[in-house]
Amino acid sequence: MSVELLAEPASDAPTPQSLVPSPQPPAPRLVRVLHIINGDHYAGAERVQDLLAARLPEFGFEAAFALLKGGAFAEARACKSAKLYDTPMRGRLDVRQIRHIAEIVRREEYALIHAHTARSAMIGRLAASMAGVPMVYHVHSPTIRNTTNRAANVLNTIVERASLVGVPRLITVSHSLAAHMRKYGISARRLTVVHNGVPGPERLIERATPSGEWTLGVVALFRPRKGLEVLLDAVSILRSHDYDVRLRAVGKFETPEYEAEIKGRAARLQIAEAIDWTGFTRDVPAEMRRMDLFVLPSLFGEGLPMVVLEAMAHGVPVVGTRVEGVPEAVRDGAEGVLAAPGDAVDLSAAIRRFLDGQVDWQTIRRAAFERHGTEFSDAAMAAKVAAVYRDVLAERRRPGA
Repeated sequence: MSVELLAEPASDAPTPQSLVPSPQPPAPRLVRVLHIINGDHYAGAERVQDLLAARLPEFGFEAAFALLKGGAFAEARACKSAKLYDTPMRGRLDVRQIRHIAEIVRREEYALIHAHTARSAMIGRLAASMAGVPMVYHVHSPTIRNTTNRAANVLNTIVERASLVGVPRLITVSHSLAAHMRKYGISARRLTVVHNGVPGPERLIERATPSGEWTLGVVALFRPRKGLEVLLDAVSILRSHDYDVRLRAVGKFETPEYEAEIKGRAARLQIAEAIDWTGFTRDVPAEMRRMDLFVLPSLFGEGLPMVVLEAMAHGVPVVGTRVEGVPEAVRDGAEGVLAAPGDAVDLSAAIRRFLDGQVDWQTIRRAAFERHGTEFSDAAMAAKVAAVYRDVLAERRRPGA
């Protein structure tokens, strides 16, 4: 057998054109967006902001943050690559940071400003006007019902409404919030509903139906509007009827005074030994896996709670209340069970529907997981927010705009 040897081409032989790598076009530059936030907490709205920073680059935008109050957000956020600017306000009506933020926008070439609270809307609107860029406003909850301090709610609502004059687009996290803003004179043309979204596993992890002791879980920044008092009363009712339930409470308290009040209530109800207070965690999915039911007894002020979506993403059936956007995510008897806000008896009855087998735990958890995947993912949220940005910037470029 003969073997034919192939001679190596001479060093000066031309290289076949097909082997020459063609030059790659440069990656398109991301459009820069400056989010103006309070930054003192890390709760639902801040989780939205954090996730947007992580996912927006996939849709052509880069997010950075100007912090008006500083605090928990800088440390707790997951997307550490997003740039932070320290722009602290000394008081609610301190406007000295407006010029500073406008200078940042011009120097760093931000194309638009995205504000998230009444405070940030006031600063953002004036800074956007000074820098010559548009602003988008994100409505996470109804400002008039955001806290138990009615005077603060009224003042913040006045500031918010004045700041929104001339703002081309508002994003609301639920249809109920869009309706709320229309009542305040915001035209439907300026409103876009973008449901909150969270990441989740690709497939649902199998779990056995609970038996024996049931773990009821709640995740929140604990403050009066979250209805923790109602949940404690409901746990007391259930245990008094010999239901074997335990509460796992994940999160920190807004104030030491409120923590003392709630823990004192648990002691008076003689259920303190049936509650695990875990404190704040960054690993919410790990906590969800320890819960048999997720219970959010909110009284008011919820746009579309991120923790409800987290529970759905991990197949934890939800017991919630009929406030704001909660029923848009959780349909009674489909992805969870709903109760009247502020009613411990009704909340305990809603929980009993699972404990007594009136609704099937496995069916509900599968439905919740599937609904999250189709409607409430973080990618879907970022894509829709990016579409709003593109619309606003395109309108800005139109002749006569």
